[in-house]
Amino acid sequence: MKALILQNASHEGPGTIEDYLKKNNFPYTIVDLSKKGYEIPDLSDYNALIVMGGPMNVYETDKFPYLIEEEKIIKTAIERNYLVLGICLGAQMMAKALGAKVTKGRTKEIGWYDITLTDDGLEDKAIGPLGKRVKVFQWHGDTFDIPEGAVRLAASELFPNQAFRYGKRAYALQFHLEVTEDIIKDWIRHGEAELKPLKGIIDPKKIVDENKDYSQGFEERGKQFYKNLFKE
Repeated sequence: MKALILQNASHEGPGTIEDYLKKNNFPYTIVDLSKKGYEIPDLSDYNALIVMGGPMNVYETDKFPYLIEEEKIIKTAIERNYLVLGICLGAQMMAKALGAKVTKGRTKEIGWYDITLTDDGLEDKAIGPLGKRVKVFQWHGDTFDIPEGAVRLAASELFPNQAFRYGKRAYALQFHLEVTEDIIKDWIRHGEAELKPLKGIIDPKKIVDENKDYSQGFEERGKQFYKNLFKE
């Protein structure tokens, strides 16, 4: 296993995904697409692609032209049957690359929420062992349709499409499986401008308080998912 990790924002790194790769001696390369002069290595040197989240939308290619190149790389990796994992924006990029619509949701989902696995999700080798109902960390306002030929794996009360699998090796997760308590606190600082208009709807203090209850167990579930996912 050798993974190429595409990062869409400097403060949204691979978190516990990178921890898992390091611990298991899987070689990987991180490319921060938000930095000027970034260089994407030859995809042929890898057999796994991981696409992280970011505050932008998939349709903002005028502001973030690297999204066009990113979508092409995702398409190529899926066509080559690479192991592909998309997180939040990365999941939306996967949906778009596979021909599905990505649109604004009716609300924003920021903080700790329950997702429920579908019957297909419970039978899935990677996500199924997490259990029927799972508390996850969310930070998004957009949503995706399930691509033709993909399998819906999970839903939440606010967003019915939370995860899908395309083929046997491409997984898209709307939620942030990679976060730690410190990462969430850092995102709240970075997201101050986004959170301010949501006062009374999203409470950053409540999120920080809930970290104590949910983050440790969430990290353990993440490790289990990575173990299942990267098992060849």
